[in-house]
Amino acid sequence: MNDEFYMQRCLELAILGMGQVSPNPMVGCVIVHENQIIGEGYHQKFGEAHAEVNAINEVFSRHADKAPLLLKNATAYVSLEPCAHFGKTPPCADLLVKHQLKKVVIGSPDPFAGVNGKGIEKLKAGGVQVQIGVLEAQCNQLNRRFLTRIKAQRPFIILKWAQTANGYFAPENGGQTWISGPLANQLNHVWRTEEDAILVGKQTALNDNPRLTARNVSGKNPVRILIDRNLEVPSSHHLYDTEAKTIIFNEVKTDVQDHIHFVQMEDMSFYLAQKIAFQLYLMDIQSVIVEGGAQILKHFIDASLWDEARIFTSQTTWPNGILAPAITGTLVSETAMGTDVLKIYTPL
Repeated sequence: MNDEFYMQRCLELAILGMGQVSPNPMVGCVIVHENQIIGEGYHQKFGEAHAEVNAINEVFSRHADKAPLLLKNATAYVSLEPCAHFGKTPPCADLLVKHQLKKVVIGSPDPFAGVNGKGIEKLKAGGVQVQIGVLEAQCNQLNRRFLTRIKAQRPFIILKWAQTANGYFAPENGGQTWISGPLANQLNHVWRTEEDAILVGKQTALNDNPRLTARNVSGKNPVRILIDRNLEVPSSHHLYDTEAKTIIFNEVKTDVQDHIHFVQMEDMSFYLAQKIAFQLYLMDIQSVIVEGGAQILKHFIDASLWDEARIFTSQTTWPNGILAPAITGTLVSETAMGTDVLKIYTPL
């Protein structure tokens, strides 16, 4: 057992919080005494206990009266720098100092202004040995949504679409036609539980009347975002139902009607992707799937405002149609999904 082994366990724990902790980061913590894990935990839900608190609580639950002495001779592994500020919960750095842990091994520093080295400083000032940077790249990859929001002041943006084998995105007549198969559809629903929001444009809403929920899997629904400049989508469409909160960016009004939030924007003809990204940042939306249509996707591609593109390609060919967006990026994975192929790209 070495530092990498225990940090990998932190990452396995942290990802269990996927879709539940935003806009906080996903964090896992493992407490080790003489090469034995004596407690572990992860941040399970926004506003609730952090990973370090849950791990220490498990030490007390498992070891009762022996816990204080065990902790004094233990090493805590945590995938992200312990917090140093009072937010929804007290500072985790103070908790680790209070229990006099011998050492804390940190995967990656936390760039959030309320932390950003302050947690490390608190630990060192409290007499705790600190080691930083174990599996740092993996820890940063896990929290790429959080890091994007903090560093770029915008959400992590995922572009997603399906296309035919010869590159068509949708029928020319505007009707609804499924391109990808059932496995791709199921995976789409899983993805919706993992991200904060999902976004479509007016034409997609009119043509497809989508629900944009995660109804086929267990997990939360994302916030639904509709770009509808002149409020042309009828309120009888699914996006107006009570299944999930819906934000409608438009040029007509700002209003709240139960779960429907109308947000007025000025001149949506220019810098639309940039305006949307900034508004979502202000709303603490940490990640968004941009699902269409072709013009909305093109806005984000042209503005270089994307972090990941997930593209399903079917074996079907069409004689004509609306061409899929053109994208240039680095292919990071290629996976067969039934009769479809899923390719994931990141920007160059």
